[in-house]
Amino acid sequence: MNIAIIGCGYVGYAVAQYWQQKMTFLVTATTTTPERVLMLEAVAQKVVVVQGNDPEKLKSVLQNKDTVLLSVAPKERKFYQETYLDTAKNVVKVLQDVPSVKQIIYTGSYSVYGDQDGAWVDETMPVVPGYANGEILKATEEVLLTASSKNLRVCILRLGGIYGPNRELVKIFGAAPGTTRPGNGEDITNWIHLDDIVGAIDFVRQHHLQGIYNLVDDAHLSNKELLNTLFEKHNLPKVSWDSSIKNHRPYNAKVSNQKIKDAGYKLIHPQILF
Repeated sequence: MNIAIIGCGYVGYAVAQYWQQKMTFLVTATTTTPERVLMLEAVAQKVVVVQGNDPEKLKSVLQNKDTVLLSVAPKERKFYQETYLDTAKNVVKVLQDVPSVKQIIYTGSYSVYGDQDGAWVDETMPVVPGYANGEILKATEEVLLTASSKNLRVCILRLGGIYGPNRELVKIFGAAPGTTRPGNGEDITNWIHLDDIVGAIDFVRQHHLQGIYNLVDDAHLSNKELLNTLFEKHNLPKVSWDSSIKNHRPYNAKVSNQKIKDAGYKLIHPQILF
């Protein structure tokens, strides 16, 4: 199995490490940061520094690959378009000349569902991001799905909020204890542990899944429930909520994970690890 991981940050690195342990896998990892090459060489047979706006170099990376994992992430919010959409367009373009690739797996975000006032959503529903970067994520999915054919399977995983080793929830919310936050805290959160992202990506690869799958855990806690539980566990001051201040969080939906469960994936961490 010859695999390319386009974007080897927090998720890509963990997947490369997992796949590199499989002796029959040859992993090529890409990064936009030359300083990361040495670290990535520990989890991949080959490391290439490449930008998503360089189709010729992307083409050389994808040559003779069977599977491509696209797990990019922007260094700053202002780089969403070039990181996600422009990279996706170039990958789809060069794939026309790389017939060896049989599967693309893309790690997207559940935020494309937008503000559904906490209602349940699944993969059959139209997405209405309602904010600029969400529209970019939506367009990225659409571009990648155009590459789908009888010879090329495209699978999109809409991830919940990502946490795990070195990105524990108590670190993510490290500045929140004792503060006052806008709104009433009733907006819904959807999280997924790094272990499950790695596990689900390999499940998709093994079973050649195609289409869109939500990847979130079973918790679906409100922000208030999440932070109260987290800070109580770590003996930290609770958060106060001020409903007179509008919460501008642009996505609020209870995301169903039933489809990927029905496909056979069993969550490693169905409940949040605090």
